[in-house]
Amino acid sequence: MSVDLQSLSLKELKQLQKDVATAIQTFEERQKQETLQELEAIAKKRGFSLSELTAAIGKRRKPVAPKYAHPDNPELTWTGRGRQPRWVSEALAGGRKLDEFLIAS
Repeated sequence: MSVDLQSLSLKELKQLQKDVATAIQTFEERQKQETLQELEAIAKKRGFSLSELTAAIGKRRKPVAPKYAHPDNPELTWTGRGRQPRWVSEALAGGRKLDEFLIAS
């Protein structure tokens, strides 16, 4: 489809713009519906409903309170989980003990 935009009036161009926006929105909604149907079919095939699977997403772990803090900058904290921050590993390499950085409860 080829449209000579130069020959259209401002009113016609604005109408074309509205029509294109509507067509894009309709296309995206149709794609979403098709994708949702495909996902529901996959979930059903595996013995689940899509709502069961999406509800599981909300059950992620809650953030853990920090357990250790930098002695000079209390804004630098670590929960004790995952990779040690640089300030912790440098302090341990310097001979300090991890217990020295415990946050008092």
